[in-house]
This record gives sequence, C-alpha cells and structure tokens, in this order.
Amino acid sequence: MFGAPSRYAAPDARYRDIDVASRVQGATPHGLVLIMFEELLKGLGVLQAAEAARDLARRNATQARVISLLHGLESSLDYTKGGEIADNLGRIYREARRLLGPTPGIDRQTAITQVRDMLATVSSAWEAIGPGVNGNLT
Repeated sequence: MFGAPSRYAAPDARYRDIDVASRVQGATPHGLVLIMFEELLKGLGVLQAAEAARDLARRNATQARVISLLHGLESSLDYTKGGEIADNLGRIYREARRLLGPTPGIDRQTAITQVRDMLATVSSAWEAIGPGVNGNLT
C-alpha cells in the first residue's frame, strides 16, 4: 500500500516540472541559483528516502539528477571574479559529489545527511545575500 507506486506520480512530476520551468523563465541569475538549490535539497530528501526504502531505480535516477545539479552549480562559478569564495564553493560541490558516490567506509545515509547539511548552509547564505526568483528580495 505505502510502497506501491502511485498512479498520480507521473502527473505530479509533470506539474512540478511545469512549475519549475515557469519559475525559471522569470528568474534573475541569482534566482536561478536559488531554484537549483531548492531542487537540489528536494532531490537529496528523495535520495535519502529512496536509499532507506532500498529503491535502487529511484535512487539511481535521483542521484543522477542531484549530481547534475551540483555540476550545474559548479559550472556557474566565475573563478576569475569570485576568487576565494568561488574556490571554496567549488570545493564544497566537489566534496558533495564525492560523498554521494561510492565512498568506502561511509554509510550512505550519513553521507547524504552530510551533503544536505553542507548545501543547506550554502543555500541559506545564498538566499540571504540577494534578490529572489523574480528580482524581489527574499
């Protein structure tokens, strides 16, 4: 009952995709990064649930999406203008990808929690420094 796939899952995913797409269209560059962080943190929650449920298909798909978002965040860094901050963020994103991969000696749930904590801190700081999705202060 609780573990069975819902017949509403596919439409729900489509609505979520439409919502994200419409928010992206009106977003400032700063807002785009906020959207990426939102999706990343949601994805980490789904990844943790899939890991706990031993749902390998969902885990693999979600992990691929999370890693793609991490690559996107890292590729958006301007190392010339960002200096030390960009270097530090790049290290955080690379460490997050490392922890999400096959890491001997680290429990997957613990690794996902560490990644979530790291990225939630960065996300909160990013949210606090500037305009939101539509140029409004958040």
